[in-house]
Amino acid sequence: MTYILGISAFYHDSAAALIRDGKIISAAQEERFTRKKHDSGFPINAINFVLSFSNIKLNDVNHIVFYE
Repeated sequence: MTYILGISAFYHDSAAALIRDGKIISAAQEERFTRKKHDSGFPINAINFVLSFSNIKLNDVNHIVFYE
């Protein structure tokens, strides 16, 4: 299995998504956790959520991509 962690940050609506073998298996926006509308910070809470929800660790991720 190939896992890709996608991260969007530092603009507005920061988010993270986890893709397994080309299919999105989990995604979340940072504002869901911080309660700050259009949160533009680094989405650490969203990253932790998508990994936890999918029951994998960061070491299991094959690629990390960043969208600015």
